[in-house]
Amino acid sequence: MAQHNCTTKHRSFKHLNAYERGQIAALRKEGKSMRYIAKQLGQAPSTISREIKRGTVTQLKSDLSTYEAYFPEAGQAVYEKRRKNCGAKLKLPHVKDFIRFAEKKMLEKKKWSSDSIVGYCKRDPNWKDKPMVCTKTLYNYIDRGLLKVRNIDLLLKPRLKPRDKTKKREPKRLMGKSIDLRPKEVETREEFGHWEIDTVVGKRFNDAVLLTLTERKTRYELIFLLDSKDSESVKRVFMELKERYGELFVDVFRSITADNGSEFSELSSILESYRSEAYFAHPYSSWERASNERQNGIIRRFIPKVKVIKDVPLSEVKEIERWMNQYPRKVLNYSTAEECFYRELLKICEGKGKVLEEQYVQAG
Repeated sequence: MAQHNCTTKHRSFKHLNAYERGQIAALRKEGKSMRYIAKQLGQAPSTISREIKRGTVTQLKSDLSTYEAYFPEAGQAVYEKRRKNCGAKLKLPHVKDFIRFAEKKMLEKKKWSSDSIVGYCKRDPNWKDKPMVCTKTLYNYIDRGLLKVRNIDLLLKPRLKPRDKTKKREPKRLMGKSIDLRPKEVETREEFGHWEIDTVVGKRFNDAVLLTLTERKTRYELIFLLDSKDSESVKRVFMELKERYGELFVDVFRSITADNGSEFSELSSILESYRSEAYFAHPYSSWERASNERQNGIIRRFIPKVKVIKDVPLSEVKEIERWMNQYPRKVLNYSTAEECFYRELLKICEGKGKVLEEQYVQAG
């Protein structure tokens, strides 16, 4: 179909290619002027003049006299050599301190991503006047093998599988209010105090499990080690949280969104007694609790599926929790979840005329 209103402009100052250099050589042999050649190739006369100077070499005749002539191969060789020297120069020699810091963070047991390292340094006053590189450049250095870090050492990138909408599954009974009834401010993460909950299971059927709670706005994480995956164990966790937060519980835990696992069968009644709300995602719809699922994926870096959770000491579980809450995140403008959670708690306490007690913020 013809385009009558095309707004694309002719690109000027484009580079000559090998074919055009051959045309220049042929037209020069015919004795054509530079302006004539420039018009034929759609280039500026100055472009043709510079190209002829680049490709002109001195030749020796049989009688040992010399002459100068333009050769397209010579022009192309000079062009390619100069192109290799184009572009920004490596900043690596000037950012040695930053590179050493980045390598340490990416190679230690509890790794940071390249983006988190760059974001953290931008916020840290100690790095304010020190030379750094951006996230993309840091990844480029790794790809080119300029750092001790290799791609295999990096944290795994998220791999999203497309959902098969044609696959039919057996309907599953909802155990309480549907997620469709959840207020809009929960979905937009505007309001603090809305959590997602799930369990992380181990290798064996009768293994211990981890109960994970993720606050949607601040991404603050709570991890509990349970002896078994049942509703009674979940109930004990909320009794512990109620004891920790006291009258602040209803403000800190306004709502909790769960899946339809049997361990959450009494969640609605438990939260109702504490004046909080429970919502349940649709069956087989883990993406409706995306924050919690993402956090569980991070936990799996430390406790893989092949590991028996019973063998993991509580101190290690709390250390994982502490690391997750003190990890700078791009989604939080490179603040940590702990910092954001603390600020929200401070607002609640100030609104109630209370002092923020140390027991409210426990990261490990």
